[in-house]
Amino acid sequence: MRSLETEPGGEGVLSAIGRTPLVSIKKAFRDAPFQLYAKLESLNPGGSMKDRPALSIIRDALERGVITRNTVVVESSSGNMGIGLAQVCAYYGLQFICVVDSKTTPANVRLLKAYGAEVDIVTEPDPTTHEYLQARLNRVQTLLHEMDDSFWPDQYSNAYNYIGHYQTMDEISHALGRLPDYLFCATSTCGSLRGCAEYVLAHKAQTKIIAVDAIGSVIFGGPKLPRLIPGHGAAVRPPLFQEGLATRYVHVSDLDCVVGCWQLLRHEALLAGGSSGAVFSAVARLQEEIEPGAICVMLLADRGERYLDTIFSDEWVREHFGELSHLWQETVEGTTCVTGT
Repeated sequence: MRSLETEPGGEGVLSAIGRTPLVSIKKAFRDAPFQLYAKLESLNPGGSMKDRPALSIIRDALERGVITRNTVVVESSSGNMGIGLAQVCAYYGLQFICVVDSKTTPANVRLLKAYGAEVDIVTEPDPTTHEYLQARLNRVQTLLHEMDDSFWPDQYSNAYNYIGHYQTMDEISHALGRLPDYLFCATSTCGSLRGCAEYVLAHKAQTKIIAVDAIGSVIFGGPKLPRLIPGHGAAVRPPLFQEGLATRYVHVSDLDCVVGCWQLLRHEALLAGGSSGAVFSAVARLQEEIEPGAICVMLLADRGERYLDTIFSDEWVREHFGELSHLWQETVEGTTCVTGT
């Protein structure tokens, strides 16, 4: 095993985390008077923007001596954060237990296991809240108490979650030569939202942060409802959330996510994940309100390959939404958001 005391945090594959490309989006909004760019977080080595906070949290714990060579890392995640942590732990030779639930996709479970993580599956929701998230968190606490040397990254409240996203905004600023006028960001743990918002505040910039939340999520209020798309929205308001982080929020539906993903693929050849479709749909909804000449950036969180059995499966789409193939061919000169409020 490597010496955790001397291992630099950015060595090896971990040095590839960050510096993801910012690409121009032109074909989907041909006549738009604003400039639109996409930050391709799928090109982090673990496949998503969650590589950033995973490395940030584990690196901090290593530097403080909270983690040793014998520490077991335990976290609740249904997807990208778990995979990001599995990658970082694999590099450092740390044991990692990822607590998932029965709604976690088989593809994500296979990825976690491929990285060497132990997958602990919760099969029943919490009896009080009736939420799988709470059941996963309960299981994490049980595992932590069962082990003498364990560490909970606690992505839901750990400050190094959002600190890991400062670099995202710094990269955007350097790529553009300035900060954008608009930043569209999906919300879940609120790590990326808070990190980007605090960076904008610290630089006294005028960037408008548009938070994209799921219908049925409670982050910005509204009733808690069932949601199909993982990694977007939350059944419990995360501790990292603060009022005023976003200039504005937009609620989008599961169907908006699906249509947005397919239109990104058809118009821009971008195979992106569910929350990316949500962000794209939010841009489409607000396009008439964006000032001419404005520079806008979308954070596209992860890869579409993780959604081949769901969003990019014709059978799955028909099962949940009916026949929608005609929507893939439409332009977004009108609106992509077909059911959002």
